Amino acid sequence: MTPSASQEPPGAGLGDRFGRVATDLRVSLTDRCNLRCTYCMPAEGLDWLPNPSLLTDAEIVRLIDVAVHRLGVTEVRFTGGEPLLRRGLVEIVRAVAALTRRPRMMLTTNGIGLARLAEPLAAAGLDRVNVSLDTTDPAQFKALTRRDRHADVVAGLAASAAAGLLPVKMNAVLLRGVNDDEAVGLLAFALERGYELRFIEQMPLDAGHTWRREEMVTGAEILAALRSAYTLRPDPDARGGSPAETWIVDGHAAVGGGPARVGVIASVSSPFCGACDRTRLTADGAIRSCLFSQEETDLRGALRGGAGDEELADLWRKAMWAKPAGHGIDDPKFLQPARPMSAIGG
Repeated sequence: MTPSASQEPPGAGLGDRFGRVATDLRVSLTDRCNLRCTYCMPAEGLDWLPNPSLLTDAEIVRLIDVAVHRLGVTEVRFTGGEPLLRRGLVEIVRAVAALTRRPRMMLTTNGIGLARLAEPLAAAGLDRVNVSLDTTDPAQFKALTRRDRHADVVAGLAASAAAGLLPVKMNAVLLRGVNDDEAVGLLAFALERGYELRFIEQMPLDAGHTWRREEMVTGAEILAALRSAYTLRPDPDARGGSPAETWIVDGHAAVGGGPARVGVIASVSSPFCGACDRTRLTADGAIRSCLFSQEETDLRGALRGGAGDEELADLWRKAMWAKPAGHGIDDPKFLQPARPMSAIGG
């Protein structure tokens, strides 16, 4: 990619110097979580953001409105932390669904509480969900998450399918020496229920900064394990800006019809930065141009200081125009962002 010589964003959308345009907004609703996954945060949890620093429900909806109507955003994904912990979630979804240029809305969740909220969320206008589940074994789940909630996640997946939040997608992270033998079992679990499974390489976003590349289970390893039990064909649908490279699983179908798919998000071993179409809003109102950014642009201060919609949009454009070419994980000078994954939003 060759950067533009211009020092200012030339258009109305969220373009950057390398010709990419962000149309997918990830909105973190909270940094809090009710699990303590070993690859994400310590057993005692983290110091949560103080409530006054969090965007209010109305502020979140206003910034999404700016993104949709002034900046060309067409998809909004609600994340956390754990977004189901946000009390106003259903009303936020309802308000965004009422925008005149209604974006497609997704939710990434650990699934705890989803059995109760799937139907209200679907009625409010949510389109679909991604639910994290790293193991089919309840005992292993308890060890990985430090919580005995496996049955709740399974129930949340089923409730999402019943509510029509399709396709229901599962996210799984494999850890070497822990659950790296579960690739085939997780796919069997998903196929049996018509879910679409996504394996995600473990990324350097843990709170303890203990990630080591040599300990990561790579996308290539995951695919080799899957192919030992299933016939996978390249997905004919264009990948576009999707982070997942997907394959058709021969002989299986998804809920709602169509072929079953499985995907791998190989952010580390096979980065897709050149096609990235994402922009991120943290729960305390900061714009991040990349998951691994070292810099942020504060919108909360401007918003609470009385900035108009076009002023907010201009700040957002400038933040995205400065987006780097790639995340730089392979650069010897790479540094993990100060915020852990739970405080950034997926």
